[in-house]
Amino acid sequence: MDCVCQKLAGGRPLDPACLGSIWLFADLGEADRRAMLARAVRRRYDQGATIFRQGAPADRMFLIKAGRVKLSKVSEEGRELTLDLRKGGDFLGEGMLTQEGGEFPLSAVCLEETFTCGFDRPSFEALVLERPGLGLQVIRNLSRRIEWLTARMGDLACSHLEERLYRVLLRMAREHGSSGGQELILPLPFTHEELSFLLGAHRVSVTRALKELRETGRVRQEGGAFIIRAA
Repeated sequence: MDCVCQKLAGGRPLDPACLGSIWLFADLGEADRRAMLARAVRRRYDQGATIFRQGAPADRMFLIKAGRVKLSKVSEEGRELTLDLRKGGDFLGEGMLTQEGGEFPLSAVCLEETFTCGFDRPSFEALVLERPGLGLQVIRNLSRRIEWLTARMGDLACSHLEERLYRVLLRMAREHGSSGGQELILPLPFTHEELSFLLGAHRVSVTRALKELRETGRVRQEGGAFIIRAA
C-alpha cells in the first residue's frame, strides 16, 4: 500500500514542507523539513482499512495527507464508541513520543481512501540524534500543544451539561462540518452513548441535554446530521 512517486490522489505531488506544516513540526528550518520528508514513510489505505488498532504498540505516528479517519474505542462491555474524526492535515499517534512500550488507546479506521505520511519510532529517534535542533523544536511544539489542549478543555469545564454538549458539537462542526449561513452542519451519526463518552456524562443526562438544546433552537437533527446554530 505504499504510495508511489510521492503523489496523492489525482496526481498532485507531495508538498516538500508537508510534515513541517503541522503543529508538531512547526517553525523548523528548511533543512530539517527536507530531512524529515526524506525519512518519512508514505502509505495509502482503502476505505474501511485500519491504520492501527486499540491495544497495538504505539510505535508509529502519521500526518493525514488526504482522507478522513474515525477514532473509536471498544468499551469494557464490548461496544464500539466513536470518539473523534480526523481529516487531512490532522496528526495521529503523537503518543509515540511520550513513552516507550505504550499502546494505542484507540483504533483508527479510514472512512474513505486515505493517505498518510509519517515515522516509526526507530527512524524518528535516529533523525533526532542526527539533528538535535529538530528535537528541541519538537519539545517546544509539544509544550504549545499542551497549552492548546488545556484551553480546549474549557469545552468540558462548564457546570451545565447542556452548555458543554453545545460547545462540543459546535467545535466538531467547525472542524468537520460545513457552514449554512448562521448554522453549521455536522453530518456525523454520533449516538447518545458516544456523546456521553465524549462528555464524561451519563447517557440519560446527555439525552436530556440534547432535548433542551433542541427546544431552545440551538441544535436540531435532520436525518443523520446535527444542525448547530453558530450565534
